[in-house]
Amino acid sequence: MTDLSRRNLVKTSLASLALAGAGTAGAGTVGIPAASAAPASIPLVRKRLTLPTGIATGDVTTDSAVLWSRASGPGRLTARLQAVDSAGEILRGRYGFSRTIQGPLATDASDFTAKIHAKGLPSGTRFALELNFEDENGLGEAVNGTFSTAPGSSGNDRQGAPGDGTRSSNQSFVWTGDTAGQGWGINEEIGGMRGYNAMHATRPDFFIHSGDTIYADGPIAATVTEKDGQVWRNIVTEEVSKVAETLGEYRGRHRYNSLDANMRAMFAEVPVIAQWDDHETHNNWYPGQILDDARYTESNVNVLAARGRQAWQENMPIADSAALWRPGTFDAGQYQPARIYRKISRGPQLEIFCLDMRTFKSPNTDGKEPYSTNILGQEQVDWLIKEVRQSKATWKVIAADLPLGIIVPDGPVNQESLSNRDNGAPLGRELEIAGVLSAFKRDGVKNTVWLTADVHYCAAHHYSPERAAFTDFDPFWEFVAGPINAGSFGPNAMDGTFGPEVVFSKAGRFAGESPRDGENQYFGHVDLAPDGTFTASLRNANGAVLFSKTLTPER
Repeated sequence: MTDLSRRNLVKTSLASLALAGAGTAGAGTVGIPAASAAPASIPLVRKRLTLPTGIATGDVTTDSAVLWSRASGPGRLTARLQAVDSAGEILRGRYGFSRTIQGPLATDASDFTAKIHAKGLPSGTRFALELNFEDENGLGEAVNGTFSTAPGSSGNDRQGAPGDGTRSSNQSFVWTGDTAGQGWGINEEIGGMRGYNAMHATRPDFFIHSGDTIYADGPIAATVTEKDGQVWRNIVTEEVSKVAETLGEYRGRHRYNSLDANMRAMFAEVPVIAQWDDHETHNNWYPGQILDDARYTESNVNVLAARGRQAWQENMPIADSAALWRPGTFDAGQYQPARIYRKISRGPQLEIFCLDMRTFKSPNTDGKEPYSTNILGQEQVDWLIKEVRQSKATWKVIAADLPLGIIVPDGPVNQESLSNRDNGAPLGRELEIAGVLSAFKRDGVKNTVWLTADVHYCAAHHYSPERAAFTDFDPFWEFVAGPINAGSFGPNAMDGTFGPEVVFSKAGRFAGESPRDGENQYFGHVDLAPDGTFTASLRNANGAVLFSKTLTPER
């Protein structure tokens, strides 16, 4: 593993190993024959728990955060939080805040992962975070990180503390998708998954992973010969050598990604808002599907999805209590829909509405049914309309794991997303989204922006009723980013039902191109200024800005 401290991004300290009492081992001690019992002068060394996959925070709001890590064995997660200024110095007096929280016990039932949902935190505050696990041998290795709660409106923000120098009324974030896909894994010869380092370098307040957090259906080989003859060299583990089917193999996929130093460093300092899509289970899957894929011994996608979902929820710092995985939730081996769509409140200027466009999805067809079929499901549609209508935030960001107007084929006829290659009136899944857009207009909702990934290229789309077959909605923007470490594809054709204009798009040179030079890997960045302007930019994995658009809020 690359030493993370070289970038001063993650500071780790290994607790001193405890020494047992100096008593002599008696005759018959297990594992030590009486004749060779350890002499009293040689103490026994007790192994302390480590954090082999780093730490992460997630779903951070104005007053709460999910703290996550994984232990090397059974132990109880413990967190220490301290308010700090921008230089990392501990704040004291009226600006000070310190709390130690004892969390749940990590066991093999959750692959030794554990989460703490820290609540009642002061808004607009930067925290130094220390996580470790405790067992009968005491506290183990401590790993340090940092995060900031969203700015509030109560005047209690500590980011205005003396010596801080940060602004309490603005924030920035990044988003992308598609990690370790098409056989392009962690190649340390090129610096690993460099796109994560490029995102981290922007110093965002949080990161939306828009799905395909792993590629459970894509084996990763030790070497891959690229089109130009260069050899791509992956780090490999046993779990990534084949398609994931068992719970252990799905868990191993998440552990694999955390081997990348760039990702570990970013996750220790940048809170994650995680979404899932198809590759956490299988390409283009939908509930009830029976796979026709010779690589699998289990063809029932519901069984695979149950395992994939459990592994995903174990490894993502997701907050919604209805979605937090609990031992026994998936013991039946069947996929059980559970709510992971949720709202993340980021202060007066911003709320994030995370969609789940996989769990309640109808079967993939040509999408031209004259009646509504599911991409969200009615319960989620009702939730989205209600929450966005009631939002008092200036900007309402809809984080979608599938695009709206891009045609995403699933074979020669069927469609994976909601677009159906028909530029006319809404049909099939389009009817659900048409209902959402109409409700936003009816309720007078302003300043909605849709963000997504999935299609392995970047784009900026403007939707307007003046160009559309369906006209009962207000204009809005959709920004597309990704992949961050996967093969490049696109650009795809567009469906005209909602009147999209492709203002910008950029893709790799050919389908499946490797991430080697970083020019075909993309992420999005949003800067929300104190005056409320919303600047979205699309960037490559080298950090170059390819496109930028500044939106002024409607009041």
